[in-house]
Parts: sequence; C-alpha cells; structure tokens
Amino acid sequence: MGEIRTELPATRNAGLIFIGRIRTPWQDRKACPRQGRLDGPLCRIELADPWGRALDGIEVYDRLEVLYWLDRSRRDLLRQSPRDDGRTQGTFALRSPVRPNPIGTSIVRLVAREGATLLVQGLDCLDGTPLLDLKPDRSVFGPLAQAGVRAGSR
Repeated sequence: MGEIRTELPATRNAGLIFIGRIRTPWQDRKACPRQGRLDGPLCRIELADPWGRALDGIEVYDRLEVLYWLDRSRRDLLRQSPRDDGRTQGTFALRSPVRPNPIGTSIVRLVAREGATLLVQGLDCLDGTPLLDLKPDRSVFGPLAQAGVRAGSR
C-alpha cells in the first residue's frame, strides 16, 4: 500500500560476471534475516572455476565484504513500505533488497577455507544467491591500517 513503481529502462549496460553461488539455510525472504550477524549460522560461499584460485591469501583476514546479486528481488519501486504498514520511504533511504540494481553486501566472519569454498558467518541472503565479488573488510585498509595497525586481520 502506498508504494510507487516505475517502468524499467530497456537499455542495460553492466556486464556482471557471477563468480559463484552462496549457500545459506534460507529458502524464502520471510525466513531470511534482515541483517546478517557475525554469530549467525555457518554459510558457504562456493566459487566457480576458475575463480577459486583468486582466494589465495584470503585466510589472513577475519572479516570479508561479500557482494552478491539479489536475483529474486523486484527492481521497479521508487518508494516502498518494507514493513507493509502503509508508511513509505524512498528506495535509497532503505536497506531493502528491492532496488534498481539489487546488489547486496554483507560483512562476514571468515571461519575457514576449503579449496574454492569459504565457510562464513554473517550472511543475509537466500540459498543459491549469485556471488559478485569478495574483498577484505574495508576497515583493514583505513587510516588505522595506514598507521601500521591491521584492524580485522589475524
């Protein structure tokens, strides 16, 4: 109620590559948490060939930033009511998965690496979600890191 949608443009210009899949316990949005927790359930990030080799050296980090494509999300809402209470807000003022470019991000705790698979905690996406990218948590590379303190590393 009160949501405003728009027609999507016919032209799309991003050539994204899905580098793997994310395995979580959640099959539908209602069961999926709104925000991941670093003490949440163990999830798997499975990289496809040849991307597993790009994980070399990742074990030194405690936390990673995971970027993923929310492939089952609507993309056409300008204003939305995520709690379905009649109050709406602009899409860019929310962390809702309903976005023009449904890119999700989570900071996760790296538990272990098993070849081309990472075991992590902290995700908030559905099982089978396409993986876009992985990066060490950005706080490792902030002002503290430049001063010689490696926040978030083991």
